[in-house]
Amino acid sequence: MLDRKPPRSTAGECEVLQTLLQYQRESFVRKVDGVGELDARNPLVTSGTTILWLTKHMARAEQLWIVERFAGNRPDVLDDTVQPGDTVGSTIAAYRKTWPIVDNIVEAAPSLDALCHDVGSDDPVNLRWVLMHLLEETARHAGHVDILRELIDGTTGR
Repeated sequence: MLDRKPPRSTAGECEVLQTLLQYQRESFVRKVDGVGELDARNPLVTSGTTILWLTKHMARAEQLWIVERFAGNRPDVLDDTVQPGDTVGSTIAAYRKTWPIVDNIVEAAPSLDALCHDVGSDDPVNLRWVLMHLLEETARHAGHVDILRELIDGTTGR
């Protein structure tokens, strides 16, 4: 796997956050792409984490945090439970399908200081916090996929 370094930028805060999030999204997908279907379902660690679950979880996290909690829309939030019909291709497609939806909401926001519409009983957070949370969540789970992929076939890289 080609080692791709994160893009550098001197743009504004929102654009930098979106650029780095997109880099992490693509890095995550590169790590998942090409893994065998059985391997993607195989829990290689005690926690039971699998590549398919991580991929579904990332799509769910973006939809939950941006579409539902920030924008206040009530879509059918994706479930991150791995189903018998799930495949590497279908989970990657579902994850990629969330990107433009999320990006459009972020781009339409008045500012990074805009508050989430609903975070339940938790403390309020703004869009800046949500984007930074998604950035760290995506990077953290990309690291998990990297370890699982290395255990499966030795593939490593950003």
